[in-house]
Amino acid sequence: MKLRDFVLGVVTGLAAAIIIKEVTEQVSPYRSADDILEDIKTDFRKDSPIDGSWIYMKIDNFSNGFTEIPVYRGGISRIKDGEMETYEFAADARTGAVVDLKLAN
Repeated sequence: MKLRDFVLGVVTGLAAAIIIKEVTEQVSPYRSADDILEDIKTDFRKDSPIDGSWIYMKIDNFSNGFTEIPVYRGGISRIKDGEMETYEFAADARTGAVVDLKLAN
């Protein structure tokens, strides 16, 4: 095998990998549900330790009366001042910003 053929194969493989990466990012404009949950947990940990957390992996629609946005729904449980607090949230699937937060108990 000639060095030229080897280099051509490597360059072709790299070009294909870059194209596939770019196309994949354009197809899915949403952030990962796990990444969004980790960001929310980090914010909650600033106030008190977390006891549990969950997130639905399926995107749902959230309406505030004016517009509808795609969101992930989930929840966080923590113990604060000796009492269990459970929160439910809706986070924007594109940015991860919390658009709705309710105390569930």
